Amino acid sequence: MNDSITPLELDASDLRILEILQQDAALSNQDLAGLAHVSPATCLRRVKRLVESGIIERRVALLSAEKLGVGLAAIVEITLDRQGAEHLQAFEARVLADVAVQQCYQVSPGPDFVLILQVPDMPAYHALVLRLFTQDANVRNVKAFFSVRRGKFEPRVHLPTR
Repeated sequence: MNDSITPLELDASDLRILEILQQDAALSNQDLAGLAHVSPATCLRRVKRLVESGIIERRVALLSAEKLGVGLAAIVEITLDRQGAEHLQAFEARVLADVAVQQCYQVSPGPDFVLILQVPDMPAYHALVLRLFTQDANVRNVKAFFSVRRGKFEPRVHLPTR
């Protein structure tokens, strides 16, 4: 979405649709319309507008990493030796290409990047470290935190009420 575009005005129906989709994006248009208290045609038109505006980035299924055998989650702080724009972009491009990297944030202050990784086990994490961090002479520091229990995972955006 182009940031220079005026933000889309959202009314109560748009917000209801968004809230419902955050709970279950697999609903049929008919079911979504019923829950949002709008006609199916209106619902379809509004969802299309929300997608085209970029408010709905994509609709996905949330999978169980543990049941799929990739249950080791790591939150990793990365500090680069050189922070020039080209170095930051090069590092980001490399980590974004790796399937184990679920999220990547360039942050400030503190480390340069925070990554959320999902790997099968510690040997897989070690291979990732060698692949992404050790072979790059520009990585100065890596600090990893391993999840022992996930207390909350809620990929929702809190929406204002109207």
